[in-house]
Formats: sequence, structure tokens, C-alpha cells
Amino acid sequence: MKSDQNVHVREVGLRDGLQMVSTFFPTEEKLKWIVAECEAGVKEIEVTSFVPPKLIPQFSDAEEVALRSLQIPGLSVMTLVPNLKGAERAFAIGVHVVDFVVSVSRTHNLKNVRREREESLADFERIVSARDSAGLKGRVKLAAGLSTALGCSYEGRIAVDEVRRCAAFLAQAGAEEIMVADTVGYADPQQVREVFKAVMTEVGNIPVAAHFHDTRGTGLANVAAALDCGVRIFDASLAGLGGCPFAPGASGNIVMEDLCFMLDSMGLITGVDLQKLLLVREIAAQNLASNLMTGALARAGLPKHYKTAQERTTVSA
Repeated sequence: MKSDQNVHVREVGLRDGLQMVSTFFPTEEKLKWIVAECEAGVKEIEVTSFVPPKLIPQFSDAEEVALRSLQIPGLSVMTLVPNLKGAERAFAIGVHVVDFVVSVSRTHNLKNVRREREESLADFERIVSARDSAGLKGRVKLAAGLSTALGCSYEGRIAVDEVRRCAAFLAQAGAEEIMVADTVGYADPQQVREVFKAVMTEVGNIPVAAHFHDTRGTGLANVAAALDCGVRIFDASLAGLGGCPFAPGASGNIVMEDLCFMLDSMGLITGVDLQKLLLVREIAAQNLASNLMTGALARAGLPKHYKTAQERTTVSA
């Protein structure tokens, strides 16, 4: 996070959003999206996922997208990996951040990555060892995402202690960021406060990020609750794209444009130019069905005479 930023926002639509799109989103268009959003001020983007192409053909171009993204000045390139094999592909390319994901829900983990939760946790230890053995410690950051931490379509509400124990394991194993995800949009603000406080207490100085879906309309309310807990890193998706193929009923992530507007309205500096961010939607709109795209700011526009948090800070100074 830059010194003049209060909050760090991270784009996950190119991974979380496009994994739900059956029609292949052209590689060149993905790169146009990444470049445009970086120029709008979103400086960390999860650009792809290193999963087997036969499972998700959308990511058959993962290496090319990641390699070319690394050439974009000022961009932190993140890729998601479900296992050691995926991590080794990311290490070979030299991405900036490898995002390993494990589901707190045992049922969801079996359906999502086809193995027991404890095997996924153990695999993270192997990933850390592989990263360090390759001489990449300090060059490739390892983030660990706790999927279905706030609820599961199969198991319902997840016990806070289960989330805390998984976070503790990953922190001890070497995670440099813990991301807590409401994969199916199950959470409410009170639950968010309870879970995030428990995780943040457990992992100490390791940064904790939030990943919310807006399945039931509580996404931005949950952001506000996480802010109250001290969270300052948030995932979001352009136009609210997203979902999970192994989470029945899950819909898109919180809308990046709406998140940035809310944070800016609260006086928090994101480094994002709202007008430029809205223009990035045009790239997605040219390649996606209109019914996949949502967003209140895009629909209503900025309020008349609106001044950004940065403009208000400059005036008050």
C-alpha cells in the first residue's frame, strides 16, 4: 500500500469473474482490461488462475496473461493456485503474489479441489518449502485464502474456531497475507466482526484481507464491518463479476466501482480514479453478456458536484 493510501483494493474479476464465463474471453482483451484498470489506479490484480485448462478452459492462456502482465509498470501481479503444481507454474514465471486457496468447509474443499481440507493445508507447507528452495523468498509473496470462511452452501454457517485454527496453521506455515472469504455471500456485518477479530488476533502482524460476495446484498455492509475491525485490504470485481462453480447459489463479488466509491465517500484514499475505472467496464462489456454486469455507480453516475476524498483532503490542507 502506498504511503498516501488508506485502503488497498485488489481486482479479482479476471480470475473469480471469468472462471464463471463459458465463452473464452480473448487474451488480448484480458490484457487490455488489466492495463486499463492499472492505469485507473488499481495496482494489484489477480490476473489468472493456474488450474488445469481441461477443468477451466478460460485459463488456458494463464502463462501468457501472467507473463505479459509482469511487463506492466507499477502492477503487482497475483495468480491463484489450488495446489503445489499450480504454485510451481507461478514460481516459474515469477509472479509477484501467489494466492493459495483452501476452503474452511470440508465439503466445499472436497468439491472445489477434490481433497480433504487437511491435505490442502499440508500442501501449503510444501508450497512454502518449494518457494524458499527456489530462492524466491522475498521475491514472491505467498498469500493464503480461506474460502467459505463465513458460510457454505453445503454446511451452512462455519464455526469461528474452525476459521481461526485454519488461519493459525497457514500463518505458522509461512503465509504473508491471510484472506478471509465469504465465497457464497452468506455473511452479515455482525458475523464479519466476530470472524475477522478472531483471525486478526490469531495471526498478529500478518495482514488480513477481505473477499466478499454480494449474493444477498450484504457485501458493502460487510466491508464497513471489516473496516471497523481494521481491515484495509479488499478484493472486488469489475462490474460485480464472479461466483464459484462448486458453490450453489453463489453470485458475483462486490462491485469494484461501488466499493471504491463508498470508500472514497468515507474519506478513505484508494488511489483509484473513479471516472477512469468506470471506463474500464467498456472493455468487459464488449466481451461479456450484459446480464453478467452489475453496479450502482455505473447506473447512477457520480453525484452532482462530487469531490473525491483526495480533493477534499487537498482543500482542507
